[in-house]
Amino acid sequence: MLNRFSRRTFARLLGSAALAPTALTTIATPASAEVTPSAPAARTFPQGFLWGSATASYQVEGAVNEDGRGPSIWDTFSHLPGKVKNGDTGDVANDHYHRYKEDVQLMKALGLKTYRFSVAWPRVFPQGTGTPNPKGLDFYNRLIDELLAADIQPYCTLYHWDLPQALEDKGGWQSRDTSEAFANYAGYVAGHLSDRVKYFMTLNEMSSFVNGYATGRHAPGLKLPPAGVNQVRHHAVLAHGLGVQAIRAHAKPGTRVGLAENISACVPIIETPEHIAATAKAMREVNAGYLTVIMEGRYTDAYLAHAGADAPKFTDADMKAIGTPVDFVGLNIYTPTYIRADDSPAGFARIPSPDSYPHMMSPWLHVGPEALYWGPKLAAQLWNIKEIYITENGASSTDVLTPDGHVYDSDRVMYLRNYLTQLHRGVSEGVPVRGYFLWSLMDNFEWADGYAYRFGIHYVDFATQKRTPKESAHFYREVIARNGLA
Repeated sequence: MLNRFSRRTFARLLGSAALAPTALTTIATPASAEVTPSAPAARTFPQGFLWGSATASYQVEGAVNEDGRGPSIWDTFSHLPGKVKNGDTGDVANDHYHRYKEDVQLMKALGLKTYRFSVAWPRVFPQGTGTPNPKGLDFYNRLIDELLAADIQPYCTLYHWDLPQALEDKGGWQSRDTSEAFANYAGYVAGHLSDRVKYFMTLNEMSSFVNGYATGRHAPGLKLPPAGVNQVRHHAVLAHGLGVQAIRAHAKPGTRVGLAENISACVPIIETPEHIAATAKAMREVNAGYLTVIMEGRYTDAYLAHAGADAPKFTDADMKAIGTPVDFVGLNIYTPTYIRADDSPAGFARIPSPDSYPHMMSPWLHVGPEALYWGPKLAAQLWNIKEIYITENGASSTDVLTPDGHVYDSDRVMYLRNYLTQLHRGVSEGVPVRGYFLWSLMDNFEWADGYAYRFGIHYVDFATQKRTPKESAHFYREVIARNGLA
């Protein structure tokens, strides 16, 4: 309410010529207020940055009984009642085995510079070892030739979880023999494909497939005690090391070898010196059983102390093989692991996500774009890595096909825009990320979730196998064309 002085003053001002109605209008909307917003500065990536996408053999190929392919643990597991949502299997999946030419055209339309695929071990060695199956390798020869004809550089993953069932019957990753069998398989494939494929990744997400022996959620569906899980983990990193050696022994000169691991991407809860220092410590320790031992050739003291009597059994020769230097590191990054400094002996603590934390359609996929900044940055600093690729990053969504044939996945576009902004932040500071592989090219079989969750930037009608670009495909095409974000 106006006081007496304010009323008198206000009345006098209204009556003055200086504040006549026309003058009031002029003051309310001065010409100087008509500002044209300037375009934001472009976030451009370095020239030659590789924009790609990724899939995996069991998730897209189908044709599980064709051309001599043997069964994998995922063929067995997905056919067990109750193991996969809705009873889904990869028997047909995306029928990529027969439709790979069509799928390469999807890549070409996007403008992809590179494509990451995996070789199905049981296609090449139906029994895991022994006599190779030439028809199995022929499929990958055809795929690679098709990619190169489209000017798309192939990146090959040698193991994306489809272990030959014959090896699982002999102990699977519980057996050291599987590590050696993998090395023989890896050397054989690299020897035959490295005339056209220059980048090979040994294993994809060791920490994920090891859970198939720990939680029972993934193939082969076992729940081993801690000592057994730790030994499986050791055999996985040993397979990587032996695989690197075998690839180098059999591949053509100039071949580059690395891996694709889903690290716990540690992020400081607040970007202050004490939290950043704690996060660097955390990055090393929470990844101790996988990337840390590979990059350092030894298990950390804290890792072995925590395992105690359940620590894996290993030899000096094992550790030397595991620590074989790699040419590049692939990082699969989806979610953050938030870290704070504390006064514990470790010097850090993980911060659990509250129930209200934002996530995508998959409950585990918490949205934290800073993971794509801090993950590569800390990895490069900790282990002096000179060449990094984001070998997976993407998001699940509801992805409803509208009556007019569109998928307006604005949530995925939001996710990608924010994550790529944080990736650009790191690259602009000199973090040596050379390329980015979006997961995934198209909707596919998502392991224990079957076809319930969609990660693709192309919608797949699994009844007709029709592929439809989503709004995120149009967004990614624009990113590639600009080599960055507007």
